[in-house]
Amino acid sequence: GPMRRGAAAAALLCLGAAWLLGRRFDPCAWLLPPRGRLLSAAELARYRGAENEPGLYLAVLGRVFDVERGRRHYGPGGAYSGLAGRDATRAFATGDFTHAGLVDDVSALSPGEMLAIQSWLSFYGDNYDPVGKLVGRFYDENGTPTEALRQAEAAIEEALKLRAESEQRKQQFPPCNSEWSSATGSRFWCSRQSGGVSRDWTGVPRKLYRPGSRGSHCVCVRTTGPPWGQPGSSEHGNRGDLDDPHLEEYDGCHPLAEQCVLT
Repeated sequence: GPMRRGAAAAALLCLGAAWLLGRRFDPCAWLLPPRGRLLSAAELARYRGAENEPGLYLAVLGRVFDVERGRRHYGPGGAYSGLAGRDATRAFATGDFTHAGLVDDVSALSPGEMLAIQSWLSFYGDNYDPVGKLVGRFYDENGTPTEALRQAEAAIEEALKLRAESEQRKQQFPPCNSEWSSATGSRFWCSRQSGGVSRDWTGVPRKLYRPGSRGSHCVCVRTTGPPWGQPGSSEHGNRGDLDDPHLEEYDGCHPLAEQCVLT
């Protein structure tokens, strides 16, 4: 009837508006079902999956999911029952399931721990139904993100950026193969697979020093072509990354040897 037609026309208008305004602003939010419930901590605590309780929920970074499908993990007696009925985001990163660890404070976590939280959040988003938001640390009583959530999301962004940079570095300087024996000492060598990085060059072993970190580790360095990230550079002298300032040769090894034995 006309009602259906009106809704269809509105949906089309919305699509046009969304396209014009870009992804950030959603002019069609009113067409969608309400964005889930807003739960207080006390309400969420009633969803631990016990017989007389209304269901089985948990929250990560303030987002509440219905985990009924995972009852054997999250329900009473399950290995992860401590996560049910609350936001225990911190425990997803630390594995600390004590009373002190089952909390939602993520302010002091490392980049690696923030990535763990991010992957759990996407796991729940992919596998369980979202219910709504928990009012407290991450959302205010209107369901608006708080400063704490913005900081957590910024920390996740930063961690993703660090991971991407470290992947890049590993492509440039793949780790060496190494072994040690009491008879022959240490042996470092490069192959086209070393460090788990498949490539079309072998490289030679060098010590790589990272700014801000103590000590060095062995990496394989490309010896021909332009330096990394400068494909068009003509005045490089065809030495690959050998002149990178963070590298040092191993004493007693030929600078172009693919393997190096230190007794």
